[in-house]
Amino acid sequence: MKTPFKNHLHLLFLFSVLLLILTNHPSEAEAETEVAAILSRFQQYLQINTAQPTPQYQQSTEFLISQAKLIGLEFQSIEFVPNKPLILLKWPGSDPTLPSILLNSHTDVVPVEQDKWVHHPFGAHLDSHGNIFARGSQDMKCVGMQYLEAIRRLKSSGFVPLRSVYLSFVPDEEIGGHDGAEKFADSDIFNSMNVGIYAERCPWWLVIKATGAPGHGAKLYDNSAMENLLKSIESVRRFRASQFDMVKAGLKAEGEVISVNMVFLKAGTPSPTGFVMNLQPSEAEAGFDIRVPPTADPESLERRIAEEWAPVSRNMTFQFKQRGSIHDESGRPVLTKTDSSNPWWNLLEEAVRKANGKLGKPEIFPASTDARYFRQLGLPAIGFSPMANTPILLHDHNEFLNQDEYLKGIHIYESIIKAYASYTSNGSTKDEL
Repeated sequence: MKTPFKNHLHLLFLFSVLLLILTNHPSEAEAETEVAAILSRFQQYLQINTAQPTPQYQQSTEFLISQAKLIGLEFQSIEFVPNKPLILLKWPGSDPTLPSILLNSHTDVVPVEQDKWVHHPFGAHLDSHGNIFARGSQDMKCVGMQYLEAIRRLKSSGFVPLRSVYLSFVPDEEIGGHDGAEKFADSDIFNSMNVGIYAERCPWWLVIKATGAPGHGAKLYDNSAMENLLKSIESVRRFRASQFDMVKAGLKAEGEVISVNMVFLKAGTPSPTGFVMNLQPSEAEAGFDIRVPPTADPESLERRIAEEWAPVSRNMTFQFKQRGSIHDESGRPVLTKTDSSNPWWNLLEEAVRKANGKLGKPEIFPASTDARYFRQLGLPAIGFSPMANTPILLHDHNEFLNQDEYLKGIHIYESIIKAYASYTSNGSTKDEL
């Protein structure tokens, strides 16, 4: 015969188990409310127009700091250049002697041609398929917000990081990052952070200029500005085709070749109705966006530019609007190892696997990001985005990200941040990582 006391204990035990189940498994309505809040925060960030050349940095700064306060992160706004704030957030680790983790993203986005968009580029429209249309939805406001949402979840779960975790939201990445990440990497603030980990190609922005005597539009002249520039453009085109052919044949990945794309052509004599049609101009310019992989020979490329693309013998000159180094301070190629010799890579692979994801084959990023400024300090830097099953629309019209992919990315970053912040090895140097 059971005693009332034992029955009471039994009921109390069942109630405790039921309470634990309810606590750990939110209702469907609660889950939907949480998802709606997560997507709303993403949309709010996307709706801030941070397009170059006039990004609304004040609004993005206020938004990011408000999120830091809600999550409980330390924060500061730093201006190495006036009106170009870098937002730095910190989640302190329990062992501040260990090198910290830096999660970087940029707040600015590229301009838009609004009439080419189905939905307003800063409306963050969510369609019936779950696609969120906005400039920055892929590049790269999604990543910055996924970092924040992942940390929000980890903090809510009671996780305490061993290493300090920093989040940097930098300005001006889309125009070279010189007033943001470059100055940040060279600052006392960055040095005091004791970053342990943060391969892509390096940008060379080249302008070739041709000069020559002006002449009548009906005459044939040798070495006119336009003729000489067209010869250069044809030489560049042949080189571009040789590089692209290797990609098309599967001999090299896109990030392993030197890419060259003409981005502007400036020539002609303006008139009230357009251009003077019977006058050959005395000057002509063309601009090229060149991306150089760390495995390339930069001296050989510069010789090609000086001797073939812009030779003095054809009254030509050239200048670099930007020319980054493909080597770090020790003279080594700015490559981060993506094999078992790099413990951070191993941690990334395992964390993605635990989150039911799968890493693609690591490649040198075809474009370039602010990570090059940290690699040049000798720091390992891994560029990673959990975006899958999505057409690549970086800098394109109608950029969008599906809400399911965005939510999956938060889960994956949660796993990665937890693994990185819990990593206990402290014997590795920056050169070894």
